[in-house]
Amino acid sequence: MKVLVVGAGGREHALCWKLAQSPLKPEIVCVPGNVGTATVARNVALKVTDVAGIVKLAQKEAVDLVVIGPEDPLVLGLADKLRAAGIHTFGPGAAGARLEGSKVFTKDLLDKHRIPTATFKRFDRSGAAKSYLEGCTTWPQVVKADGLAAGKGVFVCHDAKSACTAVDEVMEKKTLGSAGAQIVVEEFLVGEEASVLAITDGETILILEPVMDHKQVGDNDTGPNTGGMGVFSPVPTLTKRLQRQVEQRILVPAVHALRREEIEFRGVLFVGIMITDSGPKVLEFNTRFGDPECQALMRRMKSDLLPILDATARGKLSDIQEPHWDPRVCVGVVAAAQGYPGNVRKNDVIDGLEDAEIVPEAVVFHAGTARSMRGEIVTAGGRVLCVTALGDDITAARKSAYDAYDRVRFEGKFCRRDIGVRRRVEPEESSRP
Repeated sequence: MKVLVVGAGGREHALCWKLAQSPLKPEIVCVPGNVGTATVARNVALKVTDVAGIVKLAQKEAVDLVVIGPEDPLVLGLADKLRAAGIHTFGPGAAGARLEGSKVFTKDLLDKHRIPTATFKRFDRSGAAKSYLEGCTTWPQVVKADGLAAGKGVFVCHDAKSACTAVDEVMEKKTLGSAGAQIVVEEFLVGEEASVLAITDGETILILEPVMDHKQVGDNDTGPNTGGMGVFSPVPTLTKRLQRQVEQRILVPAVHALRREEIEFRGVLFVGIMITDSGPKVLEFNTRFGDPECQALMRRMKSDLLPILDATARGKLSDIQEPHWDPRVCVGVVAAAQGYPGNVRKNDVIDGLEDAEIVPEAVVFHAGTARSMRGEIVTAGGRVLCVTALGDDITAARKSAYDAYDRVRFEGKFCRRDIGVRRRVEPEESSRP
């Protein structure tokens, strides 16, 4: 069996790493991949947004399954083009990917189908948005750019002045490009945040183990939002009772809503939730495996991933049994490059990778890495690596993960030192939704 994985981040390395362990012994091709994927797959240098090129490659390679990692090709309709060419694909088409590609679309869908979420207003003119914010009496308020913004389109504002500044940045100065053509202003939700990922073929739902990531760049949830600075799983606060609530109040209604809207969805439905005093509410949807959430899930999944993805792509997920999970805790620490999430250093030599994986139960997933002309592994992005480790409890997993992280060396490397330690999100101390 031949599998084509699309993407170049830590998520794709984790997927390739897990697929390579399948008893089915698949041949794996990765587009474009990174240094890590090259150890378990054959990398092909195409951009993830080269829809026509990827379809042509899939046809030339006669692949049996395509697994789409990042959000950009999903929003561009890569899955639609692949399916039109007769290629089984794991990932929603452009219509389903709008759940991630447009916050306005998502909030309207949630509202229409009465799925719990924060109250909101939508705006396509900056003047109207600022007038509304200037009249608000409850703070914080959350300003969200409508489109894809690589985790940088959410602003938690504590007063009208900062909120109007955020509106000006997004809608007038267009700092996020077309992603800020429309915005959503919503209430700030108080509670504990978590992520729940479910695989679905539009009929059957397979809920994965809960994970929790750390979005802000600094310890104690300070600084700007990022794509994710670390992760841990399982999540003790997300009890079985709460997981049932998420399934019954959010995931099942969301899949039914997609069917009623005649949107075919075969892939990952990733819901970011806030566990409030009145129950779980939707913060956002993603339509793919999260990064770094995927790394923790792949470390803990004991079952074969390949049949699950293949059955989903073929609309036969009901044939698959529930996967088995390692009961131990996984902690993943992101090694970031100096300047992240802004302008980052690149081309710094990375040392100590082999030393890191000497740590028991540690695996290092590559994200922003490349090979230099001299054959050295160098930094090539903001989130360079995700150092993961398993442990019998959160303390043991954190110790091993940070031990492995500290063995990796490159100029400007930094991380958060509180991965796996979370507090209840309160309006007076948080700057994220």
